[in-house]
Amino acid sequence: DLLAEAGQEIDPATATWDQVAAAGAAVNDKTGKAGFVIRDFDYEAWNMLATVWTGWGASAWTPDGKTCTFTTPEMQQAFTFLHDAAFRTQAMPGPGTTADFFAGDAAFTVAQVSRASLLTGAFDFQLHPLPEGPAGDYAVLGQAGVGVLASSKHPDQAADFLAYLTNPANAEKLAQYFPPPRESLLTGDQLAANNQVLNATQLQEAVVDQLPKAVTLPNHASPAEIAQKGKTALDAMWRPDADIPAVLRSVCAAIEPILAK
Repeated sequence: DLLAEAGQEIDPATATWDQVAAAGAAVNDKTGKAGFVIRDFDYEAWNMLATVWTGWGASAWTPDGKTCTFTTPEMQQAFTFLHDAAFRTQAMPGPGTTADFFAGDAAFTVAQVSRASLLTGAFDFQLHPLPEGPAGDYAVLGQAGVGVLASSKHPDQAADFLAYLTNPANAEKLAQYFPPPRESLLTGDQLAANNQVLNATQLQEAVVDQLPKAVTLPNHASPAEIAQKGKTALDAMWRPDADIPAVLRSVCAAIEPILAK
């Protein structure tokens, strides 16, 4: 609805981040609402930005987790895009501005299937895979797990409950919130069977078809310490006159000693 109000149209089959940013800037200019929002980022949870920088071929660290890669040209280009969107074109809300897509405050959001329940039918929306970045087509997924603690007072009962919770019938019920690892349930039709908002075609194209190429959000040992050190260093990024390469070097200086452990 916001795109229509601003006279913007995006072809999801060929959408790029540059197109999303241009349309988002137009929405902000013509309606006063936000362009695109990286949900849960809020200028704090920087790991959520992997849903953007992966499109530039960037990553937070090397595959072995030992070396910071925030200083690569790809990461610099990705943060230049984000910085321009926040401070030059206003395609993305800047620091201190809250815009909730699900309340009708933004034209685009990056979100997960578990958020669909927040859609109340107050406006028309579409669901699509992430737009292409300069590195091409890509996908990013969140990940969660459930387990039994070895130190539990009742590990056998807990394991029995876990088996019950994840059996085929209950996994099908849980699929309305989280796409499951059971391959028998990983089709658009199966995921839509218990989803009250998203249909089979949307779920097939935007979720199931994306899984083979998807990467996870950045994960590491000592995640809380890495997240805090990275946030503190990245705070300098969110100023109009930020020295982007210098800030990214400071991120590596902050987190690399932790990665090396």
